[in-house]
Amino acid sequence: LLLFFRVVNSLRKTFSTAATTMFRRGKGKDNDKDKEKTKDKSNDKARDSTDRAISSDSGHSKKSSKSSKSSKSSKLKTKSKTKSFGSSANDMNGSSHSQSKTYGAAPGSAVFRVMVPDNVKPGEEFQVYAGSRIVRVRCPLDSKPGQFLQITVPVDPNESKNGGGPGMMGLSDLPPDSENVTKIPNQTLAPGEQPAYMVRIPEGVRGGTQFPVTINGQQLMVTCPNMARPGMSVRIVPPPPPTDNGISNRGSQGGPGRAPHLLKNPNKHRDDKTQMFEVVVPKGVKPGHPFALMAGGVRVLVTCPKNASAGQKIRFHLPSELVNRTNDVSNNPIAKIKLSYDKDGWSRTIRATDMKFQWTRFDEKGDVDTRTRFDMDRSAYVLKIDFYGNENDRMRTGKCSLVTPDKGVVDSKIKSVTGTDLVSYSDIAEAQTKTYEDKIQWFQDTCAQLCVEWNEGHMRMNVRRDFLLSDSMEAVMSLSRKDLRKVWRFEFIGEAGIDAGGLAREWFELVTEEIFDPDMGLWQTSATNQMCMQINPASGISCPDDHLIYFRFIGRIMGKAMFDRQLVKGHMVKHLYKHILGWPIMFNDLKDIDEEYYNSLKGLKDMGADVEYVGVDFTVMEETMGVKRTVELVPCGADIDVTEDNLPEYIEACLKYRMLGRYEDQLNELLLGFFDVIPEPLLTIFDFQELELLMCGLPEIDMEDWQQNTEYSGEYDREGPNHEVCVWFWEIVTEYDHEMKARLLQFVTGTSGVPARGFGVLQGSDGNVRKFTIHGVTLETCVYPRSHTCFNRIDLPLYEDRNELEEKLKIAITMAATGFDIE
Repeated sequence: LLLFFRVVNSLRKTFSTAATTMFRRGKGKDNDKDKEKTKDKSNDKARDSTDRAISSDSGHSKKSSKSSKSSKSSKLKTKSKTKSFGSSANDMNGSSHSQSKTYGAAPGSAVFRVMVPDNVKPGEEFQVYAGSRIVRVRCPLDSKPGQFLQITVPVDPNESKNGGGPGMMGLSDLPPDSENVTKIPNQTLAPGEQPAYMVRIPEGVRGGTQFPVTINGQQLMVTCPNMARPGMSVRIVPPPPPTDNGISNRGSQGGPGRAPHLLKNPNKHRDDKTQMFEVVVPKGVKPGHPFALMAGGVRVLVTCPKNASAGQKIRFHLPSELVNRTNDVSNNPIAKIKLSYDKDGWSRTIRATDMKFQWTRFDEKGDVDTRTRFDMDRSAYVLKIDFYGNENDRMRTGKCSLVTPDKGVVDSKIKSVTGTDLVSYSDIAEAQTKTYEDKIQWFQDTCAQLCVEWNEGHMRMNVRRDFLLSDSMEAVMSLSRKDLRKVWRFEFIGEAGIDAGGLAREWFELVTEEIFDPDMGLWQTSATNQMCMQINPASGISCPDDHLIYFRFIGRIMGKAMFDRQLVKGHMVKHLYKHILGWPIMFNDLKDIDEEYYNSLKGLKDMGADVEYVGVDFTVMEETMGVKRTVELVPCGADIDVTEDNLPEYIEACLKYRMLGRYEDQLNELLLGFFDVIPEPLLTIFDFQELELLMCGLPEIDMEDWQQNTEYSGEYDREGPNHEVCVWFWEIVTEYDHEMKARLLQFVTGTSGVPARGFGVLQGSDGNVRKFTIHGVTLETCVYPRSHTCFNRIDLPLYEDRNELEEKLKIAITMAATGFDIE
């Protein structure tokens, strides 16, 4: 025992002498001025000098050990060796952490256990953290990598002041940054993005060589650019600081190398309501470009930081309530398939930067499609409305436009009447996976919470039946946005009656029926579907003074009808429902408006280089009541001829004009009125078919009339309704509830409406009678049923059993809104 203490005391003196020698070599002549300073201050300076002068990283441990041989006299030596016990220390960027053990330590010293790193040979030196300092240790001749050594170093008096004992390194105990390192101020950083630093190149460093620096406690090796010289500064972005090894895989559906990891110990300064994820940037993703993944069962859109590249790890935060949702999608197989399948490639994702909803397109490999030029089969636009003025204004103003899906974001939070958060992103994400009935219930419950209580005020409307539309418009347009969410009571002047719900229902029905009347001049029947209405571009001629006021009025009525669980007597064309929801509009949607125009634009593409001989420019001809006028699709469009090179831009301009430009002012007012009542995030749970059913209600369908006015073709031409598959089909449809029957009509005809005279007068896109048709095809042709809305035809494969038919038909009908085999 006496011999052991003598050895320990000898080692302590040796370490103390070595540390003093290192301090003198680091300071040189300047030490002469500090001889009269206290021993504590000298030790402190020695620690700072050692920290700055000695650094390494994980990729250059061999270089550090080889270069150390030339300065043996200035480095800390030890010949002691101990048996390994306990757990090994973590290797962090080439500098091992030591663990403190004070057994038998002399007064004023601390004992540390360190592990010999890999690639260190006996006799070579390596650096370790000893508390908050970096020291060098020579590997004994009889030791090898993986073994543990026990070293004794003098205690740093500043360590106790920082609240940590010997060998404990906290956030405040990290080694200071090197003197030649300066953090760039006023940086705007995305989640997971690291700040940049300016590093001054030391003397004696040439281009292509490396020099060590310390940043945020990390020892890094910086490569000097070939054209740089000492004294110049280079900009670097250090990697994220190392964390604990407690990382667990949360599971992902984003493909190999894209599985985000939930970090068990995220940054302590972050709110406990968020969770940090770590993910490897997939191959092919460039800095600043987005990529999608599944994190905690939620599809998230993450933007690659500008200082990261493919293969590197980045971090982002998600709310805990979003990734820990109790709703299990597996309980709803249709919803599960719907989440994982997108025929057109467009999916609504959550942006990790601000938790807003955004549409994103994925290619065949599952990567985010970042193409910028218009493509007839892939490109899409969403309608975005920018509100102007104060949020509390009585009547907001705004401007709508068609933008690329990445710019058409929707908020994911809803405020209550008191200003508190009523609905969060996790609530909306969970509601999106519900069944249609559950979605309606959730929507109505949320609207009830947004409704102003009766005691705070309610509205009574007195209207004349003979002047119903004008009286109603004046009354509704005089209300503030808060009044629109109050309880309404109606009274027809000169008529006895108390409104207990019946008068309100009658008022909504009469007003919407009159305003959707084509004779009013605000709406007109769709050229491709006589059951649907579209905005009349020439409404200003019919109602020159107040046609825009009427569209703001109908927008408010439609929103209030949904808010109060009332119905609207008018089916709109499909793309208007998409505009209300902010869904992507593609070139194929043009077919539902004007099939002839759609085919003519496709024909231009097939002409190739000969298109320039057609003599088309960037203009369209509009005719209103016999008067023709030329409309330029782009500025100076009359002077731009269409060629093969600019044909995509021409088709893009035509699509924007037909989908919005012709009636931009009218639709703008309609949407402003609609969102005066309904918060836009509340609609993100519906698809455009569900929105039509919610606004117009489920139709009353006569099954006998439907079957009697159905035609059969293809494989079913001979046997017709007697074919086994057709018999199964009608048995399944008869068992459907009202919702599924309406969805089947939407899938095949494009709308849930039924002609007033029955299915016998069902019309096609050409205006002629096109009865409901069941067309038989083989399973090799298609696996799922598909529809042709222009001809009111459904292609029904020759299934071998009834259960398969029922399953495939239900999936096709339910997923029709995602573009499931609709032609």
